[in-house]
Amino acid sequence: MSSVLIKNESRLGLKLVAPAVGIIGLLVIYPILFNIYLSFFDVQLNGTKTFVGMENYTDLLGNPRYYHSIGVSVIYLIGTVVGTTVLGLAAAILMNQEFRFRNLARGLILLPYFAPVISVVFGWQFIFDPVNGIYNHVVVDVLHLTDTRENLIGNPDSALFVVILFDIWKHFPIAYLLFLAKLQSVPKDLYEAAAIDGQNAWGRFWHVTLPELRFVIATVVLLRVIWNLNRFEDVYLLAPNVETLPIFTYYQAFAGIVDQGAAAAISVIQLLVLVGLIWLYVRKVLKW
Repeated sequence: MSSVLIKNESRLGLKLVAPAVGIIGLLVIYPILFNIYLSFFDVQLNGTKTFVGMENYTDLLGNPRYYHSIGVSVIYLIGTVVGTTVLGLAAAILMNQEFRFRNLARGLILLPYFAPVISVVFGWQFIFDPVNGIYNHVVVDVLHLTDTRENLIGNPDSALFVVILFDIWKHFPIAYLLFLAKLQSVPKDLYEAAAIDGQNAWGRFWHVTLPELRFVIATVVLLRVIWNLNRFEDVYLLAPNVETLPIFTYYQAFAGIVDQGAAAAISVIQLLVLVGLIWLYVRKVLKW
């Protein structure tokens, strides 16, 4: 192929990808760069900006609410990632067995994931309503475990527990789908060989299933961490008193004493953490 033809093909390739690069730059790169720019300013609601250098970042280091939101986010991430991974794996192993109406059960498991967030949030708020909720009715009136009705969502400590449960319930189907797809490709010969070697059900799970799922488990864990570090709508709609990092950033930027420069600084730090996690996912899991 002549050099002229190669150059022409290169120019054609650049022209074809240019619109996509332009759209990505406009919708993704520019907001990120502008956010980094704002993190070095004191931003007023009327639009005026005063350069303050690293002051927004140093103020964060002395803000106890920032550390509290980090602690809440860590608990939220551990609870939701472990919960969705374990429940998704258990559901996938169960749905990989032969039984009547298996296809119907496989479909029903996916319902929480596809249900609109706002509708299921209302349902969960009704379940834990302190006056008419099912939870308090069962605990107080049916089982008589306590005499007082608890407002679990109104209390930030117990609300965090409810938010974690809600996230596990709503998002474990995506982990289930990934695990089930991989389980269906595991050769039956491996289980038969393990059974011949005297391995019981636990041994076959430990020596065959887990090694085969190692790549998928790493993918699920890392993706869930990345997604839930940014999770806003589920937490805010269900229990806005649970201050994870995205909720804390929202309050800094749009509620109470507005400090959009500080909110931009929080977002930049969070972005750096996410970039590190994405790099880990690409290099260690995808092995690009």
